[in-house]
Amino acid sequence: MTAAPLWSELHPDEDELALWLLTPPEQGPLAFGELDETERRRANAFRRRGDRALYVAAHIALRRLLGGYLRTPPTELAFARADCPRCGGPHGRPVLAGAGPDAPHFSLSHSRGAVLVGVARAPVGVDVERLPGPERVDVCRSALHPYEQQELAGCRAPDRPAFFARLWARKEACLKGMGVGVGGWTSEVYLGEGGPDAPTRPNGWSVLDVPCGPGHAAAAAIRGPAPRTAVHRLPPEAVLIGGRGPGPGRRRSPRACPGPEPILVFDARDAREEELP
Repeated sequence: MTAAPLWSELHPDEDELALWLLTPPEQGPLAFGELDETERRRANAFRRRGDRALYVAAHIALRRLLGGYLRTPPTELAFARADCPRCGGPHGRPVLAGAGPDAPHFSLSHSRGAVLVGVARAPVGVDVERLPGPERVDVCRSALHPYEQQELAGCRAPDRPAFFARLWARKEACLKGMGVGVGGWTSEVYLGEGGPDAPTRPNGWSVLDVPCGPGHAAAAAIRGPAPRTAVHRLPPEAVLIGGRGPGPGRRRSPRACPGPEPILVFDARDAREEELP
């Protein structure tokens, strides 16, 4: 079963990074049939029912969003991997198989209770992280850049989980955008708060914090200058069988999604933020 017709109202924007947040539904029939065989196999490999449902919801959202941008049924999309920029192996960024040069770049992330999808005309990476407990921060802090470890140590103890999650989301987003993956590189890339003596951030990439509400931290990375960025919120029912996606609207319409949640539009080049009604 394909997504509801209103998904076809999506319009890609040449100079915009579109970010889509989803809180997975607590009940209702997920459109499992829209996934391909590989996705179904991976979903069924999860032992916890909640993890399986989160994975399925995330991939349905990705397929329906990309299908809306491309005017293609979600079930007809096929995914592949770009070559790794470091070793040339077939394990780089996810891409649309057989797509032309004008196909959008995309990235997907999910963490318990949240899904984030990024769509842009340039290579992009996104990540969303549930805030960790203090014990996990202590165990994982060695994976940060040495200067980031100093910044973390300078935080008040109650603030460290949120600060760590923010750093980690930036790292995963940037490394996913580059197509190199996380393993072994997190301590080499600096994405902290900056300062006169701080190391430089990765050249040629813009890394943005994404507002996503309490309990999670999120970030997006895009190659090139930071573009105009629009954060949309999908309703939970958007990934159910027959679920309606973004509502009808013009390009850059603040009513691109139904529901009471506002869309946040910001331009990272001058740090403006506007919360639309």
